[in-house]
Amino acid sequence: MTDEKLYHPMSGWFPLTVCVGGLLLGVALFAMGAANESMVIALLGVVLVPVSFIGLFGCMAIAPNQARVLLLFGEYKGSVMQSGFFWVNPFFSKQKISLRIRNFETGAVTTPEQKDAAGNVIHAKSRSTGKPSKVNDRDGNPIDISTVVVWRVVNTAEAMFEVDDYEDFVAVQSEAALRNLASRHPYDSEDHEVSLRGNTTEVCDQLKVDIQERLDKAGVEVIEARISHLAYSPEIAAAMLQRQQAQAVVAARTKIVEGAVGMVEMALDHLAERKVVELDSNYRASLVSNLLVVLCSDRHTQPVVNTGSSHS
Repeated sequence: MTDEKLYHPMSGWFPLTVCVGGLLLGVALFAMGAANESMVIALLGVVLVPVSFIGLFGCMAIAPNQARVLLLFGEYKGSVMQSGFFWVNPFFSKQKISLRIRNFETGAVTTPEQKDAAGNVIHAKSRSTGKPSKVNDRDGNPIDISTVVVWRVVNTAEAMFEVDDYEDFVAVQSEAALRNLASRHPYDSEDHEVSLRGNTTEVCDQLKVDIQERLDKAGVEVIEARISHLAYSPEIAAAMLQRQQAQAVVAARTKIVEGAVGMVEMALDHLAERKVVELDSNYRASLVSNLLVVLCSDRHTQPVVNTGSSHS
């Protein structure tokens, strides 16, 4: 692991003034030496111009939430985390890293940067819109799932030296963590255990922890991970929809039956308490049957008036 070292550069305004002044002075000395045929003065001007010009390469401007990783002939010298205008050794290689908060959706495709023979960038690096990943849940059902990950770089040295491309590393490891998490939990559960659909908060918190464990070596902090899409795959979506509808119907019927039994019991108690009519066992059974049919039916019932006597 590479330890991050903070580098404190000097302000760039004074070196900029010195370098610009050196360029002007070198040109003036060269012109003066050529006019007076003085080799010493002309040579001094020739030396001063390139030295001042090289010194200008040490100037750098850093925007807020940006950083520079400094290398000297392959050796890590430190990272500049503060914003402003600074001057460092002009032979330092200055690698730019953004410290801003970023987000992406899993399943997106990265298009690499393309350059021509001269090294000019033809197409900049881009990332397409994410598509849900097809994964089998714990029960083996194919599901489509994707997540949005919010992250930022917190260790510039690890992000630069521990992985080849930290942005691609974040994308690939987040995708792997999401697939692993989805395979450990069912899409839906009837046993009150953690499921992808029923326990979104717990699943997202666990996903964040899993992604963070994978990205620690890259100097990246995961701020948030949220599931953005979750559904059964098209090939089983219709069957699973029927299953969910059947479960909903059973649950609704259960509530209806429980309520109907309570209403019948209340009706019998009120009739007995107020002594409206004397009911024998046959009448009670018939009344209970008729009331349950009326209360549990999903259609309007048609009343039938019995004009005869049910007793012989």
